[in-house]
Amino acid sequence: MVPNAVTDLKAFVPAKDFELSMRFYTDLGFTTNWSNAEIAELQIGSFRFLLQKFYVEQHAGNFMMSLTVEEADAWWKHIQHLDLAKKYPGIMCKPPEMQPWGIRVLYLSDPTGVLWHITDLSKS
Repeated sequence: MVPNAVTDLKAFVPAKDFELSMRFYTDLGFTTNWSNAEIAELQIGSFRFLLQKFYVEQHAGNFMMSLTVEEADAWWKHIQHLDLAKKYPGIMCKPPEMQPWGIRVLYLSDPTGVLWHITDLSKS
């Protein structure tokens, strides 16, 4: 039995270049709730994570986040409109595609290499 109700859960996302990552997430549509030189709480909708000035290549290269949205295609258009791949050279941007496990996924990496799975549950 869990002793108390859970009131929050956040991941600590690594950032190789903290300021660059902050710009990337702001461009993508996240807002900064608070920040200092080492860590920031970023939010989109009612969901938040902590961006930290911390980098270990092996850790960052295997770190993934999942964001479920109503329409991955709309997010793809948003990412293309922002021209993120040009603004942040080296990031990965792949359009939504049905995966063998039955979920459509748009893949987007941040400037540190953190891989975002932007998913919707449509079957098209």
